[in-house]
Amino acid sequence: MPYPSDRERDRPWVMRTYAGHSSAAKSNELYRRNLAKGQTGLSVAFDLPTQTGYDPDHELARGEVGKVGVPVGHLGDMRTLFDAIPLGAANTSMTINATAMWLLALYVTVAKEQAEVEGADWHEVVARLAGTTQNDIIKEYLSRGTYVFPPGPSLRLITDMVAFTVANVPKWNPINICSYHLQEVGATPVQEVAYSMCTAIAVLDAVRDSGQLPQEEFGNVVARISFFVNAGVRFIEEMCKMRAFTELWDEICRDRYGIDDPKQRRFRYGVQVNSLGLTEAQPENNVQRIVLEMLAVSLSRKARARAIQLPAWNEALGLPRPWDQQWALRMQQVLAYETDLLEYEDIFDGSAVIQAKVDEILTGARAEIDRVQAMGGAVAAVESGYMKTQMVGSLAERRRRIEVGEEVIVGVNKFDTTEPSPLQAEGAKAIETVDPIAEREAVEAIQRWRASRDESAAQDSLDALRTAAKTDANLMAATLACAQAGVTTGEWAAALREVFGEYRAPTGVSGASAAGEAGVELAKVREWVKATGDEIGERLRMLVGKPGLDGHSNGAEQIAVRARDTGFEVVYQGIRLTADQIVSAAVQEGVHVVGLSILSGSHLEAVPAVVEGLRAAGAGDIPVVVGGIIPPDDAKTLLEGGVARVFTPKDYEMTQIMSEIVRVIREANGLPA
Repeated sequence: MPYPSDRERDRPWVMRTYAGHSSAAKSNELYRRNLAKGQTGLSVAFDLPTQTGYDPDHELARGEVGKVGVPVGHLGDMRTLFDAIPLGAANTSMTINATAMWLLALYVTVAKEQAEVEGADWHEVVARLAGTTQNDIIKEYLSRGTYVFPPGPSLRLITDMVAFTVANVPKWNPINICSYHLQEVGATPVQEVAYSMCTAIAVLDAVRDSGQLPQEEFGNVVARISFFVNAGVRFIEEMCKMRAFTELWDEICRDRYGIDDPKQRRFRYGVQVNSLGLTEAQPENNVQRIVLEMLAVSLSRKARARAIQLPAWNEALGLPRPWDQQWALRMQQVLAYETDLLEYEDIFDGSAVIQAKVDEILTGARAEIDRVQAMGGAVAAVESGYMKTQMVGSLAERRRRIEVGEEVIVGVNKFDTTEPSPLQAEGAKAIETVDPIAEREAVEAIQRWRASRDESAAQDSLDALRTAAKTDANLMAATLACAQAGVTTGEWAAALREVFGEYRAPTGVSGASAAGEAGVELAKVREWVKATGDEIGERLRMLVGKPGLDGHSNGAEQIAVRARDTGFEVVYQGIRLTADQIVSAAVQEGVHVVGLSILSGSHLEAVPAVVEGLRAAGAGDIPVVVGGIIPPDDAKTLLEGGVARVFTPKDYEMTQIMSEIVRVIREANGLPA
């Protein structure tokens, strides 16, 4: 997106809607429909198996296929996903991290095929490809949890992609450094800015030190680094954060890397406004939240986003429908085309109030960057658990403020009387649902794909990938060969797992606490936990489990922290567990309750597997409670299936949740509730 001079009317940003579900064919229909409505860029949501390197028929993929995005298992799926969408003229953002190299290889291969069909020079078409692969693996260890490999090999994959794209796909942003997800797991504005910059430094240092590009090309590397940020509802503070981001990035590029060209130092960022800040209670209030958050990244011309995607009002309830996504797109179009926002130079220049807030964020961020760099940089701060612990602590403090009313959320902890919402009059039809048949069809389709390909060529390409991974060769060439040979997502990732190994990131729970909460309720629950343990004859133990591939662990971590602060002994092993692993841990640890956290929509598959597993293990008397984004009809089904309690985002008072869990334990042990 070209930048006009300050004397020109600013151009509208790229307008996207984060979308994808069920299958490549259904997602393609949705993309073409959204483009016809005036959307100017695509933002692809991949399902969790694709993000974590599993095929649809893998055990861990059960219940997850097509739920939070589109499954892409091989080149054929990528062809279908972009059928009738010319990639040479598109602007595509792909939310993909651990498997980013693989998805980029599929995307480049489809672009090449499209060019050959049209009789165009595929080199020229590939050179025109515009968009971004998210590819920020550091924040995956801290927030979303879709990492696969250890930090070192993961940084190598990013480095190889940066070197490849700068040389071959010069308009592509090979990484989107994401403060977005850091805010979701509790980061303050200072932490957002600091940790994002630390990630950028780690990536740029790795590319520079790899020797894959000549020094004179390094300015082009810096110019292709992009960012993806979160805009919360405190839109003045958020706007100041973006001005601080812009100023600090320019400073780092100039002083640390010696970049003289101001265009190469430009802070390029896209944004999605805060999805996890949307509420299940009175969800119509989410409309004004989204609009205010959009202002945070559009009001200041010097720090204006060049790509924006907005969530739909009902994303706290489930998957939005096409109409809901259209409403979110129209919000952007009204702001860009009906208002006079784009006609003025920066309206905040000269404001002492704004500059003071920007300076405050900058001062804090510089200090935190220095602290992380002194530890050895972002990777070292991930491996030690430092950054994770800091953000778990920040989120615990924010939850405390909400619970005691210091931080107001309209419709949740204040002004919670309400009329029935006509927007939800259709009940379950107010959200999009994924047909369970989609997973079965995906499993059958990938099995047909494997049976129809040249198996010898596929295995040879995988062997070549393993061999290259054991050297310092750039892995893009071997990955492109795998894509063209019909290798699947799971096979590509499995080959690299063999060489690189897997990784389990620190949870940050052990070092965090919400014990600073002022209030009688926490003390009451702590006393009740102790008294119940005394009656049973041992300290109460709770297992917090994350079944399946859902890596959004902040809710589970906050439950674990609060449970420990109320006196529970907590067993929490992190993310990505099978039902068998959760059952085994529950039995071995002799827990009194199992708490499952699921936000991916796979609750109707994952939860019964744990309940049935406990019964089969002779531990059916251990009660199971569940938390997540669970529609009322699904909650009823889970309760009828033996789940003791279901908690959803409207249950924001975590101390009350702890109290209810104690009640569940007492009921299960025949004690008066």
